[in-house]
Amino acid sequence: MSFLSPQYTLLAGIVLALLLPYNKSRESKARLWSSKLLQVSVILLGASLNFNSVLKQGANGAGLTFISIIFVFVLGLLGVKWLKMNKDQGTLITMGTAICGGSAIGALAPVIAADGLAIAVSMGVVFLLNAVAVFIFPFFGEMLALSQEQFGLWSALAIHDTSSVVAASSIYGSKALEVATTVKLTRALWIVPVTLFFSVYSRKDGSTKVKLPWFIFGFLALSLIFTFFDLPLELQETLKKISKAGFAITLFLIGLTFSMNKIRQVGARPLIFGVVLWILVSFASLFLVQYANVFQS
Repeated sequence: MSFLSPQYTLLAGIVLALLLPYNKSRESKARLWSSKLLQVSVILLGASLNFNSVLKQGANGAGLTFISIIFVFVLGLLGVKWLKMNKDQGTLITMGTAICGGSAIGALAPVIAADGLAIAVSMGVVFLLNAVAVFIFPFFGEMLALSQEQFGLWSALAIHDTSSVVAASSIYGSKALEVATTVKLTRALWIVPVTLFFSVYSRKDGSTKVKLPWFIFGFLALSLIFTFFDLPLELQETLKKISKAGFAITLFLIGLTFSMNKIRQVGARPLIFGVVLWILVSFASLFLVQYANVFQS
């Protein structure tokens, strides 16, 4: 297996972050550039995907995505009350689990005027679970003999961040990556209506603008161009390789944001909440994927 494989680059970043003295500036720059590089890599991935296939997979996964999001929100609401958690922490962790991890947390935090601790705790929980997902999802996929399509859909529904969805699915196979990326981007679009909902009904100031994930439209545009225009195959393969390398570097940069300080900030109760919520979502989405037969026609 190549050392540019996602699990290796993520692990390398984590190990290097633990070996080096903690540096807030380095962590901030790694987070910034990992976000930018991930968006560019997702856009370039569109060149290798047929637009008709993207539409079909997006439609196939749309219903399950909606069911998954509603399921997570209900569980999150009950969990926050049961554990008597800080409301903002619980809301951000639930949002991150339901939609797209750190991006969703970043979009919602200013809308509900969450404080720095709530943001740090929710980001820490999501980061830890994303790192774990890259290693354990392919293992369980193989153990359960999931098809490429089933695994792609499962990872898109159950893993928080787009980067970790891409990492886990690319380990499993190219078809899994195609399905996972398409469905995950469909899931990410829920940032817009959910954030608008909170901006209207939040008990706090709702004047914050919603950040639209514009890179999704770049992904669709490139897929459209390479599907309906006769462009050189070599160009398509080159963009695919650049995209793959970009994902690997993204995971390395995300690993560099790891710190023991982040783990200490999380605390037991939010971590238990995040882990239990994620396990329940993972099992529920696995059940849906195995028995909904969305890819059988």
